[in-house]
Amino acid sequence: MPTKTPRVSVLTPIYNTNPVHLRECIESILNQTYTDFEFLILNDSPDNKEIEKIVLEYASRDKRIKYSKNDKNMGISISRNKLLQMARGEYLAIFDHDDISIPTRLEQEVNYLDEHPYIGAVSSWVQEMFDDGTILMLKHPEKDMDIRIWLMRNNYFAHTACMLRKSVLDENNIHYQGYYSPAEDYKLVSDLIEVTELYNIQEALVKYRCSPENTSNKQSEKMCYVADCITTELRNKYPEYWKLCIKTGVYQETTFRLRLFGKIPLIKIKNNWVYLFEFIPVLKIRWN
Repeated sequence: MPTKTPRVSVLTPIYNTNPVHLRECIESILNQTYTDFEFLILNDSPDNKEIEKIVLEYASRDKRIKYSKNDKNMGISISRNKLLQMARGEYLAIFDHDDISIPTRLEQEVNYLDEHPYIGAVSSWVQEMFDDGTILMLKHPEKDMDIRIWLMRNNYFAHTACMLRKSVLDENNIHYQGYYSPAEDYKLVSDLIEVTELYNIQEALVKYRCSPENTSNKQSEKMCYVADCITTELRNKYPEYWKLCIKTGVYQETTFRLRLFGKIPLIKIKNNWVYLFEFIPVLKIRWN
């Protein structure tokens, strides 16, 4: 008897993931109020037997988990594209390997896409969790036009919280591009706005873990460079959104970095927060 096709495919690449964080990640999906999904976990660190054992342990108890691994380390973009190809669901829920989805995440996103067929992708706010216990709410603009305007500045469509219509990707040949790694998610979103509309649910559906081990922190210099390249492409391609970005004051928020000897991360100021070592929030400020 053929296996019933799930409505949602949850896509999670893992790479030398902290075992505790991996368990929290997996359990947050298995405990969702929405249950019609497959959970595709792709291991891009095939020699790491500890995390493989953890995934197989959960897979033995829940058949919705489909585990696979690369023969060798292939990198995040190739791994994400392999997951896109493997997915059978109508909707694709992107989820990073050390984050936590709140129990109603999938249910809320599926309901929104069902009720708004012209929306090709939905995301949400996220809670940023820091190693010292600090929690920050990262709020993103709600409606499509506002998201487009904010994209002229940076990516304000949380990748780890988003759900995509698979048909939109397939019909428009949209996929992850390794050339833009480690900001391949930002590039994917910038490609989406040419073919569909976006929406951000105005509450946090995912808890995002901020630590020195995050790719965004370990490769912060490259991340900033690639993100700047993408914003330049967007501003040239969509000058009307860029003008609105400036006119509405979106671009007035300040990002500042101070590095010791020009290399060692020391201080970052972004979205009115001062970050020590570029990832530990220590002070909120107000610009006059």
